[in-house]
Amino acid sequence: MRIIGLTGGIASGKSSVAGLLEALGAPVVDADQLSREAVKPGTAAYAAILDLFGPDLISADGSLDRERLGNIVFSDPEARKRLESIVHPAIKLLAEERLAELRHGEGKVAFYMAPLLIEAGAVDRVDEVWVVYLDAETQLKRLMQRDRLSREDALRRIESQMPMVVKKSYAKVVIDNSGPWEETAQQVRSVWEREIVKPEGRG
Repeated sequence: MRIIGLTGGIASGKSSVAGLLEALGAPVVDADQLSREAVKPGTAAYAAILDLFGPDLISADGSLDRERLGNIVFSDPEARKRLESIVHPAIKLLAEERLAELRHGEGKVAFYMAPLLIEAGAVDRVDEVWVVYLDAETQLKRLMQRDRLSREDALRRIESQMPMVVKKSYAKVVIDNSGPWEETAQQVRSVWEREIVKPEGRG
């Protein structure tokens, strides 16, 4: 089983690319989904976050108010580090469990989609890295539109992450999502054919 890490910056289009890869036949383990599971009510991480940030973060349904928590940590680097010290180990346990299940399965390839794959030191969980990239101005515009943020708030969130040009240096494959989705989708299909289908055929 070949595990490929799929990453990129905020609003780069990782989920859309992952959806297409899934449609092409690859299972996808989503770190964002794991992060939700890791902090569900009743988990140790949930309790630790409430101890750290207070009960105001509890939503009406008992879950964490992720939007409010995001607003806190994106404006306070120290708070973000404390949150990550709680969440990242919990995600790691879940990720390793899911990836181990896949490695013992019958498939040939799977993707681990993780926005902070590199920042969290999780590159060793995968065999190679693919990066979904877009230029800085396009990233800013898409984030402002997607999350209805001011330019200042969007910049703060982007600047809290590793620069996209640095992430590219870790990549075996770069998928440029700066243009229309149709162009990106064609790139993904071409990469799939070149990197996944043809190597299997040669084997």
